[in-house]
Amino acid sequence: MTTSPQLRERVAARVLGASLDRQLAAGCPARSEPVLAARARRLASPAARRQIIRGWNNVLRQAGRPPFMPRPPLCRDKVIAAEPDVRYLLALLAGPRPVAARGAAMAMVLLTDGTGPVHNHRSPVSLAAAVREAIRQLDPSTAEPGPRPAPGPASRRPGC
Repeated sequence: MTTSPQLRERVAARVLGASLDRQLAAGCPARSEPVLAARARRLASPAARRQIIRGWNNVLRQAGRPPFMPRPPLCRDKVIAAEPDVRYLLALLAGPRPVAARGAAMAMVLLTDGTGPVHNHRSPVSLAAAVREAIRQLDPSTAEPGPRPAPGPASRRPGC
């Protein structure tokens, strides 16, 4: 029994999700690789958007409560300070309009990266600024502007 290329790409996109999310968040064009394109489609889907929303709502709830040690560390002060921006991000993700995969990937990476500003007090990244950039990148009109680049190393960003 053989599997279709699309099924293999979707499975690989799930298995490699975190790595692909970081590539998309960094601006790697989704069209550059079939697996990256599959992950981009998944991130922009209603189901993935709901997953991101649930994760961020959980972070906001935890930030409003006293710390509980078994959970991963949370920069409560940064989360509380960025809450208005986070709520706007969630409204965009919950809305009916399509979103660009890069913005969804940025929201997911912020949520899951233990070295980022949500979980690491020493992170040099401003959480509020990072959330605002994710909001900006959610607009599909800002995603991958211009003509499709020719394949090859010169057209790829570092890490793509």
